Amino acid sequence: MTDSQNPFEEMMRQMQDMAKAFPAMDAFSPKGFEAMMGKMPKDMMETFFGNTMNPNGLDAKTRMLLTISGLTMQGAQNDVALRQAVIHAVEAGAHKQQVIETIGQMAVFAGIPAMTRAMEIAQGVLDDKEGDA
Repeated sequence: MTDSQNPFEEMMRQMQDMAKAFPAMDAFSPKGFEAMMGKMPKDMMETFFGNTMNPNGLDAKTRMLLTISGLTMQGAQNDVALRQAVIHAVEAGAHKQQVIETIGQMAVFAGIPAMTRAMEIAQGVLDDKEGDA
């Protein structure tokens, strides 16, 4: 590394080289990884994240809607996490309108670009869910 190189850029280059060295990394896709992740049933979500263990706490649906708002606040940068949160929110009983309103409300706090990106990601999931019904 020369004195003129940015240490962060050098570290990123080394990390990219290391990732390329892993077998089958060129075949990796976020969609493929997402397909391996299962959908947690509503009863299980209520047990682990809902009010089964915490009777006066938040239910799983509310927690998933809060997760969607948080991911939107971060700029909807993590497609897989946002898609999974929408899938699980619907599984926990959230209606399409509730998901849309949750994301829409974040426009005030996260900005229009973050809200728009989150809405596009969520719309893909919601459209798929309508096809399942």
